[in-house]
Amino acid sequence: MTDISVIIPTYNRLWCLPKAVESCRHGRCSVQIIVVDDGSDDGTWEWLATQSDVVGIRQHNLGKDWAVNRGMARATGEFVRFLDSDDMLLPGANDSQLATAREFEADVVVAGHRVCDEANRTVREIEWTPCDDFIAQQLGECDSSHYSAYLFRRKFVDDIPHRPEFGVRDDRMFVIEVALREPKVATIASLSLVHQHHFQERLQFQSGLAAAITNGQHLKIYRTAARRLEAEGKLTPRRRRAMAKALWPLAHWIAYTHHDEACEVAKWISELDPDFHIPEHGVLGWLYRRLGFRRTEQILWFRRIALKLISSR
Repeated sequence: MTDISVIIPTYNRLWCLPKAVESCRHGRCSVQIIVVDDGSDDGTWEWLATQSDVVGIRQHNLGKDWAVNRGMARATGEFVRFLDSDDMLLPGANDSQLATAREFEADVVVAGHRVCDEANRTVREIEWTPCDDFIAQQLGECDSSHYSAYLFRRKFVDDIPHRPEFGVRDDRMFVIEVALREPKVATIASLSLVHQHHFQERLQFQSGLAAAITNGQHLKIYRTAARRLEAEGKLTPRRRRAMAKALWPLAHWIAYTHHDEACEVAKWISELDPDFHIPEHGVLGWLYRRLGFRRTEQILWFRRIALKLISSR
């Protein structure tokens, strides 16, 4: 059996895909590199044909989640990881995480990651945040690194798909579903991933209608997780607080386009955590505390309109 399968979905990323693939090749363990071309038209498929050690899969432009699921169907590794084609593994990451997984018989091995800019200069290094409640961590209690920095035991996750109904948030739903199974988690002290910030198009950065849809998908993740945890008697006060913390900025983003729905999220936050402390400071914090969420968001909406009118003159 192969040690690790690395699944890389890609769409028109030939400018960075070779670096992502190359970062998977260095190490002592055996690695199956699977690249799923989601209908690229930039020469990606032709380049993959020249890579003898890469399992290439081509599909119509159906989206990242379908691409990842097709890659999982071909994976043969004892462990699996998911790598965006504009990111890279750090040297030794696979070996270190594999050794840790076997030593501790872990289902998931987590690690921190490095953030770099377009010139590959380090912006910051984010070490793994220790937490004794993996579910609360994934729900938003504290930083949970990047899921491409994780190594998963394939048999533990092979029936958890990347779900199309969660769109670009499918990776977040995936990791929460993994957490809800209460895996045995181990940590490596070193970083395992380089996450690159760049000015090319990214799925994570949406605007207009796409942003509104993404916010709805993000909210659906927490609704789904809350229902499941509540049904299993596992929606503890700590996990309620973690969800409330994560939902607060989401409520503000939703208010940009759907005011009533955003107020419903704010109401849910207060139900999850009656002692929720509004994190904003200064005038904005004062407005939220004195006027409430609805009226404050109305003021912010009128302010945005006014600024647009001024800038258009």
